[in-house]
Amino acid sequence: MALPSAAIRTLLRAGDSSLLSPARSADEPPLTVPRDPAREAARRELSKRMYHEDDPSLFQRALDAFWDWLDKLFNAASTATPGGALGLAVIILAVLAVLGALWWRLGTPRRQPTSSAALFDDRPRSAADHRAAADAHAAQGHWNQAVQERMRALVRALEERALLDARPGRTADEAAAEAGRALPDHTDRLRTAAHDFDDVTYGGRSATEQSYHRIAELDRDLERTKPQLAASSANTAPNTRQGAAE
Repeated sequence: MALPSAAIRTLLRAGDSSLLSPARSADEPPLTVPRDPAREAARRELSKRMYHEDDPSLFQRALDAFWDWLDKLFNAASTATPGGALGLAVIILAVLAVLGALWWRLGTPRRQPTSSAALFDDRPRSAADHRAAADAHAAQGHWNQAVQERMRALVRALEERALLDARPGRTADEAAAEAGRALPDHTDRLRTAAHDFDDVTYGGRSATEQSYHRIAELDRDLERTKPQLAASSANTAPNTRQGAAE
């Protein structure tokens, strides 16, 4: 690197006779600057702030180093890939397309809860109260809350009809399984409603208008459905045996 003119002037202005002597006899050999003092003088001169005002910042140097590393990595990958840089670009686009398709098909990745929490909170409310809350949330487009309240209304209505025992701490999956035994024609829909509730409440998924209307329709259908009691099958068995005996 060339020595700046200011550094040269500094050396020339130095009064130390061990560096330069302004007057020498013609018979004396020329005096050269010793290497170490010259280097130290140049270092002191170049360390001044005025020479570093246009230096890149620490962030810019780190960014340049990152892009250099990325460029080397890309060059190495393109060399090892059939087709060079074009083949590598095609592979990257294909991977991104597959990831996009999976994201669109499966939705946002969600963490499965280790254990489902209780369906109801500590405030006992009637099925009508839960339905009113669900309708209010649905009117405002709050589908998460609407799905939660409608599922609670569905289960509370079954408890009020004595199809489910009023048991604190019951989960949505447990309620669906128990209700499916009394209402076997709706087992699959009950299970789907419980999954929708769990996805919204514990899985971090967002409910939709369709999922809310699906649970609301199930709630209305269950109100009109008569349960299949175990006692009915037990009563028909003696009649069958009596008819056979006659």
